[in-house]
Amino acid sequence: MDSRWHEAKRVLLVRLDNLGDVLLCTPAFHAVRQTLPHAELVLLASSVGAQAAELNPDLSGVIVYAAPWMDVWQTAAQDSAREQDLIRHLRASRFDAAIIFTSFRQSSLPAAYLCYLADIHLRLGASIDGSGSLLTTRHRHPDRMMHEVERALNLVGAEGFATDDTRLVLSVGAAMRRRISQILHQSGIDPSRRLVIVHPGCSMPARTYPWESYAEVVEMLVRQLDCQVALTGVANEEELCRRIEDRVTVPLHSFVGLLSFREFVALIAEGDLVITNNTGPAHVSAAVQTPVVDLFALTNPPEQWGPWQVPCRVLNHPVSCGLCYSRICPRDHACLQGVAPTEVVAAASGLLSVSMGQKFVEVSRDQATAGGPIDAF
Repeated sequence: MDSRWHEAKRVLLVRLDNLGDVLLCTPAFHAVRQTLPHAELVLLASSVGAQAAELNPDLSGVIVYAAPWMDVWQTAAQDSAREQDLIRHLRASRFDAAIIFTSFRQSSLPAAYLCYLADIHLRLGASIDGSGSLLTTRHRHPDRMMHEVERALNLVGAEGFATDDTRLVLSVGAAMRRRISQILHQSGIDPSRRLVIVHPGCSMPARTYPWESYAEVVEMLVRQLDCQVALTGVANEEELCRRIEDRVTVPLHSFVGLLSFREFVALIAEGDLVITNNTGPAHVSAAVQTPVVDLFALTNPPEQWGPWQVPCRVLNHPVSCGLCYSRICPRDHACLQGVAPTEVVAAASGLLSVSMGQKFVEVSRDQATAGGPIDAF
């Protein structure tokens, strides 16, 4: 263990992929915060992942950065001025240390090189590649299946950062909960009846349960379980959600494209259950302790990416092509197509019977206020 880590005053936490990935790192962020209570912790994240920083009291600020090595859709401009600007900003910010969080299929070395060029002298990351001096602490995870939360905690543990509180960190706040209660009231939702949030979208097509099946699930939730259903999605999922709205014949409350991220989190917290794919909202549900039915495509292992420390049912259909890590299914989506809507509703019924009367209660933390300054690159 390098004693200089425990003298750091400004620490850069790097996680450059999606919202759920950042959320799964928040217990590790909390471990750093508990060990360095007076340090400033700043998150370097994608625009999507950075949303988690808005509601994280362990963080002092966030820097938004579109890393070209994470741009699987190749939509970012091919312009190195972005990286040069970021390096100048990081150097001017005088970070003492950087912790680079990656999944096991990602390399920490591109981000480590950025931090090296920005004169951040301590750089911790996991790598099995020859990293030279790009990482001052080169960590190797144990050779066994680990949940992403455990991997992140294992990484920071290499330099002595630890915590007994391994919950995901996402703080809604009383004012936002009151606001979402008003929104639900105005939408005609009865607080005395069970509310199920259905989020059918996902940025990865291979992980998306068929919209026709979602429509059947909605019908049965209302008709068989007497639930109210709130349909959610971001703006680019409006067409998908409209298909479901057009198909169902039961009352459905749509919030698609209408909520800010804070409002969306508060809605999840107010709900009795969430039904979604292996995507960010499943981890939002875990963070606010709302039970979740996770329609988990076998593109990657549920043991590594499933909902963390929350009542849940993870559903899929066994297939020979599992663990393909594909973003677009090259075959027939059998791992999700094989899950019948009746199975989803049965799982929902079981979780609703467990969660009756257990509404979300936010646990306070004594760290700095969330929603620090945001810089974008």
